[in-house]
Amino acid sequence: MEKLDICVQFLLRTALQKVNQISKSKLSSYGVTPAQYALLRFLWKKDGQFSSVLGEKVQLDSATVTGIIDRMEQNGFIERRFDPKDRRNRLIFLTEKGRSMEGPLCEKMDEMNEEVMSNFDGEEFQQFKKVLFDIGIKK
Repeated sequence: MEKLDICVQFLLRTALQKVNQISKSKLSSYGVTPAQYALLRFLWKKDGQFSSVLGEKVQLDSATVTGIIDRMEQNGFIERRFDPKDRRNRLIFLTEKGRSMEGPLCEKMDEMNEEVMSNFDGEEFQQFKKVLFDIGIKK
């Protein structure tokens, strides 16, 4: 076995590249990137959030999140509104277009999950998710 075959970083990066490629192809016809989809998911759950909070949830730095939000606003998915409690701050809200994308985009990402996980049985899939959670989210 080659060293790269046992290198966790290489295996995870290669898998992530494949998943990103599939995700991009599923979302591209809607004009949404995987990172934009991640932000939309949190807004569908709770509209009107600070960009800093969204950045923490998707684990991206503020400059990256600002760029993603700028493009989402230009494409009409979200809008920035002043915080009524402190007008120095702005909250991120879905537009009608952004709200209407929930069903179609979630369906496409469900298709992506099915495609990526098609070689796993139910128990393997649950174990795989637990390992990823433990590596990436659990502290």
